Amino acid sequence: MQHLDHDRLVFLALGESEADNGESTHLGTCALCRAEVATLQQVAGLGTETQGLADLPDPPEHVWQGIEAQVRAAEAGPARAETRRQQIPGQGLAATAEQTAGMTAGRPAGTTDEQVSGVTAEPTVTRLDSARRSRRGSGWSRWVATAVTAAAAAAVGVVGTVSVLRPDDPTPTPTPVVVASAPLAAYGATPPAAKGNARVFQDGQLHLHVANLPRVPGYYEVWLINPTTMEMFSVGTLGGGPDALLPLPPNVDLKSYSVVDVSAERYDNNTRHSGDSLLRGSLTG
Repeated sequence: MQHLDHDRLVFLALGESEADNGESTHLGTCALCRAEVATLQQVAGLGTETQGLADLPDPPEHVWQGIEAQVRAAEAGPARAETRRQQIPGQGLAATAEQTAGMTAGRPAGTTDEQVSGVTAEPTVTRLDSARRSRRGSGWSRWVATAVTAAAAAAVGVVGTVSVLRPDDPTPTPTPVVVASAPLAAYGATPPAAKGNARVFQDGQLHLHVANLPRVPGYYEVWLINPTTMEMFSVGTLGGGPDALLPLPPNVDLKSYSVVDVSAERYDNNTRHSGDSLLRGSLTG
């Protein structure tokens, strides 16, 4: 089966374009591509939570240096693998040394061994602070695709590490204390099959479980609403899975902000509620 191009999956996950009929058919039958889109949507949704952080000071220089080192290592890996594939089977060390010596003797002045052999020892790395200043055109699109992919890979890596280090931890997980809960039902024009439930734990976290939400070109956002004044604030975003655990602000008044709302949002840099509510329910406890 021919899978969809990775860059195309990134743009579909970001909501920058709609899937055509062929892509929709493929996503409906290919679990691998659907899972990748879901992961990318979850990472992109997390990115929307940082929209208000543009005025924060830049991270320390050593942070960027560490990221650049990771990128350099990742880019150098394929070049080394390609060099090994191009070597002729059975060619001994003496023949390789003779070829290297011949190329060195006839190379132009000022060139290096890596330039003569066609292998770059240290790939050119674009400074990340420069990339952040270039957010227009195809370069920025490629940067978005790379950043989302890297973040998704990092998230998967963390989960895998925890699973390996503690595969059979016998310590039982304590059952969280629920202080308020709400059944979530389809709202407005949402298909009736959509549903969910919300639980507020004693430690100040909101757990949501949803099912049968309609597909949207953007992402799902969770809100708490005061039904008297209709004032609201965002709690966070849902990823591609059915469950989410979101921290609530300290000292939140759940008696006033008692309505849990799940909305469909677009990647439009607008932090306000879209007006398109999919699920709603009132907390009781």
